Amino acid sequence: MEARILIIEDDLVSQKLHRKVIESAGYKVTMAADGLEGLSYAKEQDFDLVISDVMMPNMDGYETCQRLRENPKTAQIPILLLTALDNLKSKIKGFEAGADDYLSKPYEPDELVARVSVLLRRKPVPVEPRQTLEKKGKMIGVFSLRDGVGVSTIAVNLATGLAQLWGQESVLVDLALTAGQAALMLNLPLRNTWADLAHMEAEEIDQEVLSQTLRSHPSGVHVLSAPRRVEDGELIQAAKVNRVLEILQQSYDYIVLDLPHNFSETTLAGLDIADEILVVLAPELASVRSTAMALEVFEPLEYSLDSTRLILNWVFERQGLSVVDIEAVLSREIKTVIPFASEQFVRAINYGTPPVLDEPESTLGVIFEDLAFWVSQDDHKKLRPEEPTEAWKRLAKRMRKRRQ
Repeated sequence: MEARILIIEDDLVSQKLHRKVIESAGYKVTMAADGLEGLSYAKEQDFDLVISDVMMPNMDGYETCQRLRENPKTAQIPILLLTALDNLKSKIKGFEAGADDYLSKPYEPDELVARVSVLLRRKPVPVEPRQTLEKKGKMIGVFSLRDGVGVSTIAVNLATGLAQLWGQESVLVDLALTAGQAALMLNLPLRNTWADLAHMEAEEIDQEVLSQTLRSHPSGVHVLSAPRRVEDGELIQAAKVNRVLEILQQSYDYIVLDLPHNFSETTLAGLDIADEILVVLAPELASVRSTAMALEVFEPLEYSLDSTRLILNWVFERQGLSVVDIEAVLSREIKTVIPFASEQFVRAINYGTPPVLDEPESTLGVIFEDLAFWVSQDDHKKLRPEEPTEAWKRLAKRMRKRRQ
């Protein structure tokens, strides 16, 4: 059956051009002259894809995109934005509105057709509700009181690494509710987020509701994304976070929490339920002091020493504090050191390709695969899987070499 595509464009010449290109590729086209008309068509009919211009009267493409995402009927439709504004600010705005892709005008017809084809193939597969596990899954929090030390990068690579290592779906929960970027770091549009749960009572949330809110990534990671708008994040309370995490822990073997740099009630909800907390720091004085402060708070909260692991991320090239000096100040062993690799990290963030997935045999890929193994459940680490994944085979080979 041919795909049905809704094109929203106010310029008559552009309308004819878009229609000709899309229909020549074998798709069925419906034209709308502006965002309001486009929303009306989308409510009345079923479409496989929406292509929308950005600069339009009455309602621009960003608001149109946002309105489509807010309507349950149209929330999952892939959206491609077309605009003459080829700049970073416009692309970020499109992502925040929930667009899947962004193409600058003028475009080559072949490129538009290629983008459409990719988006139709990527049409989201709903996350199926899961059976309750016999044993609760492991909850791993990634945390720092100091911003800029790579908490989100580590959380994204860890969740991806766990999924790749054990061949099982994992969940990445973005608890940085006011400005979380977990979805961006996996190149996932903000179709569904915590905002979908904002106006529900905690007791109304169940596994089926969560399955409709999670975004699926090809790696096997399901992401609960931070809201697009700051005000939506402020509606999420600790009781709701507790409810969501309890459901996830009953359904998935691994849940990774990307935590904000504070001790708010929602952060504490995540820390309280976490089985293991990875505390991330950089080799500089302010970061070490923030880590010491965090560990002081952990003590009265009764987070055990055995359940916390220090991760040193070398975020600058040289002149950092030595590992020995940091360990002496904190009276704690640093379990993992991530070397300076700013270019690789920046490229990974900009393209949404974590090193553990994109470059698994690179230095960073190896570190994150090893980290995923060491935070895995004990019963997983002890036994060879019946069907080992490529990630598990790589890790097993490295471990054999290290023992020689």
